[in-house]
Amino acid sequence: MKILVTGCAGFIGSHLCEKLLASHQIVGMDNFCDFYDPEIKRNNISGFLKHRNFRLVEADLREVESLNQIFSQNNFDMVIHLAAMAGVRPSIANPRLYNEVNIMGTINLLEECSKNDVRKFIFASSSSVYGKNKRIPFSESDPVDNPISPYASSKKAGELICHTYHYLEKMSIACLRFFTVYGPRQRPDLAIIKFMRKILAEQPVTVYGDGTTSRDYTYIDDIIAGVIRTIDFINSGWKYEIFNLGESHSIELNEMISILEKVTGKKAVKEFQPLQPGDVDITYADISKSKEILGYDPRTDFEEGIRKTLEWLKL
Repeated sequence: MKILVTGCAGFIGSHLCEKLLASHQIVGMDNFCDFYDPEIKRNNISGFLKHRNFRLVEADLREVESLNQIFSQNNFDMVIHLAAMAGVRPSIANPRLYNEVNIMGTINLLEECSKNDVRKFIFASSSSVYGKNKRIPFSESDPVDNPISPYASSKKAGELICHTYHYLEKMSIACLRFFTVYGPRQRPDLAIIKFMRKILAEQPVTVYGDGTTSRDYTYIDDIIAGVIRTIDFINSGWKYEIFNLGESHSIELNEMISILEKVTGKKAVKEFQPLQPGDVDITYADISKSKEILGYDPRTDFEEGIRKTLEWLKL
């Protein structure tokens, strides 16, 4: 198949492209924005930039003419839409940007799919859509009508927009709610890689709250395996589904830091700060639907994943 992967140079996108290149033609799209150092993203794709099955296009989701040109020059079988402005706290500071990129950008992409008869679409959503959900673990059938950040709202809006195009344009669409992905190439602003670097450098780590908030940390290889399972799923007919992709095991922040200490062999110096607006107390994925329908089967123990991440960081 010929697949457009947006956000191809990011953490998840670069791993996905690398995996798909063996059996698919990939057009990778990225705008290399300065949310974090663009050189990190360029380095993410440097290992396969010249692969015969890969072509990079630098473009922005907000630029309709650029998207029109990309689609007119390619006969895509599928779009995997990973590109987005990420992060809960930054979205509170700049909600308009998150609306423009995450909502309007998704609409622009779906419009091009509609005009060019691309009927298979995978949308990267987020566990943040669950907000302060009281049902544990989080199920795809739980209400998600109370997001608590502009980022979460934009991802919920993306899911709704996808359903609209599924219905009106007869597109086969899967929305994947990723739960706190970590591993090699992780964004430098995310907790695990940031804490790991600070502990190794014997610098203080900032803990928001008392350290009892918890997250369903999911290793990158398990996420990529889930996305590939989803490709097979939407190839099998007209459908719209939402799937959780997580580890289905929630780890408290204090426990996460203890594991980092164990793996690095160094003691963390904690500096406690109040909880931040938009933060949730817990994320915890019910993955029974993903297991049953996709055959999704995360296998990476958290400590094992941390050790692999540390090995990459030391390269």
